[in-house]
Amino acid sequence: MSSTPTPGARAVNQTGSGDPTSPVLLHVPHAGTEIPAWTRRHIVLDDAELAAEVAALTDHRTDEIAAAAADRAAVRPWMLVNPVSRFVVDPERFPDEREEMAAAGMPAVYTRGTRGQPIRADDPAHRDALLAAFYEPWGKAVRAAVDARLAATGHAVLLDVHSYPSAPLPYELHADGERPAVCLGTDPAHTPAWLVAAALEVFAPLGTVGLNSPFAGTYVPLAHYGSDERVLSLMVELRRDLYLTEPDGPATAAFPQVVAALAELVNRCTRR
Repeated sequence: MSSTPTPGARAVNQTGSGDPTSPVLLHVPHAGTEIPAWTRRHIVLDDAELAAEVAALTDHRTDEIAAAAADRAAVRPWMLVNPVSRFVVDPERFPDEREEMAAAGMPAVYTRGTRGQPIRADDPAHRDALLAAFYEPWGKAVRAAVDARLAATGHAVLLDVHSYPSAPLPYELHADGERPAVCLGTDPAHTPAWLVAAALEVFAPLGTVGLNSPFAGTYVPLAHYGSDERVLSLMVELRRDLYLTEPDGPATAAFPQVVAALAELVNRCTRR
């Protein structure tokens, strides 16, 4: 890998092309594990410590789940995957004090790890380089993908695909909340009742399905947030023990059921 910053290099991976008639975008921001060499030098953890953090916090196999669901859907959705580890940049978080997780040292560029331990110095120049190389290209790519769906179909449905561990990690701010098999994160302006109802129904065979606990909200590009009612969004948080051996082991027997449920949600969003 390059030893110097290369803005936008592998910041976004567009996985195939969706059907021109599909309004659905599968958004997978936390499946990546790549840590470019020029960013690794700023992380103070040794290799074993960093590997443990990546194992604990990566949304393992969510890219595989989304890709398999896209293949299975009646009308193929569009899909964006972040190949870069969230320990480089977390593209879903605000880069400043607006971010709730800044209180834990985990805004867009983390300075603390899952146990509150320091992982990199608070270096403004390096932070700005990371944001330019990874955060900004991701935001532009998602906005462009949403705008393309709006132009083609008149609306866009962003399904924000994540996973979370069965047991709380120390960094979590709302660790005392329920931890259902599937947590649905919603936004009052961008998540309509029909979308919640559809998700509750398709995921019900997997086990308990809850709303906004232990994680709440869903991703909407800032250019559309609160201002464009044509952009719909729902976060799908899959509890990891549902579909793999934690923290990052083999898939369980339920993996195909998870894929089928997400594919059915895509189908319902497409037909709407």
